[in-house]
Amino acid sequence: MTSGAAQPDTGRMAERILMIDDDDRLAGMVSDYLGGAGFRLTLAGTAREGEGWLKRESFDAIILDLMLPDADGLDLCRRLRATSDVPILMLTARGEPMDRVVGLEIGADDYLAKPFEPRELQARLRAILRRKGSATPADILRFGRLEIDRGARVARLDGEERTLTSYQFALLLALAERAGRVLTRDALMDLMKGEKLEAFDRSVDVHISRIRAAIEDDPKKPRRILTLRGAGYVFARDQDR
Repeated sequence: MTSGAAQPDTGRMAERILMIDDDDRLAGMVSDYLGGAGFRLTLAGTAREGEGWLKRESFDAIILDLMLPDADGLDLCRRLRATSDVPILMLTARGEPMDRVVGLEIGADDYLAKPFEPRELQARLRAILRRKGSATPADILRFGRLEIDRGARVARLDGEERTLTSYQFALLLALAERAGRVLTRDALMDLMKGEKLEAFDRSVDVHISRIRAAIEDDPKKPRRILTLRGAGYVFARDQDR
């Protein structure tokens, strides 16, 4: 259901928030508070209902409970991150530090333990919306499950940040920005001339091997960065995996 709280005239379009939580009392309180603050809130009591809303409509942010009756909130967060960069604020009654770490590692933007003050929820929500607004779509390249964030200089697979050195990220970015084009080793080295090399730099081949270890499901059978014998490397343009 969608919150029916009166919306103040703020002079701008109200942000749409999807809250996935089976606690009706909490959802009602949050709906009233955020509605009064100018948000448009849609409520879903299960993961299935929440995913249904996301297939039909777009939202500016998601408030996601960690414990749902039909799914684990962490698993749902991971699925959402594989296909969307919508900000996610996780809620949970479990305050263990590891829960927070895992939630952030798989792609949640922030984490709030229950019980909480509605004012803090609003502040955290506005913060992640501001962070989203500071990045432009051009900052992020997406290839199926792989996301390359130019601004943050990180690569993520299924929402999880992959470990790459600065040079390896720059090499991956150079390939991805020219997806579908074959680049020789010499061409790649020319593109990397402005990049600081690691102290023990070896060769383009070694770095490609390490990038594959980070982003490929099976580095021995790469499907993202392909080798064309005698020609060089090509980043696969079409990726649905």
